[in-house]
Amino acid sequence: MKTATIADAKTHLSSLIADIEAGEDVVITRRGRAVARLVAEPAAEEFGWAALKSWVAEEATTGLSVADMRERDLL
Repeated sequence: MKTATIADAKTHLSSLIADIEAGEDVVITRRGRAVARLVAEPAAEEFGWAALKSWVAEEATTGLSVADMRERDLL
């Protein structure tokens, strides 16, 4: 785990971000005390567009009618 003062973090932010992207955690210190920890954001899952399109197509033929939706206060 890498540590950096606030001043160092401001000066070398791009380098610290590169270290974080490589999997290293960075602790930011103020007057020798840890005040923050920077960690990599987990990779986001790719959105399932194909599944959504399939669901929408299915709902269009098997879903509620407009009259039913109005009756249930869904519109």
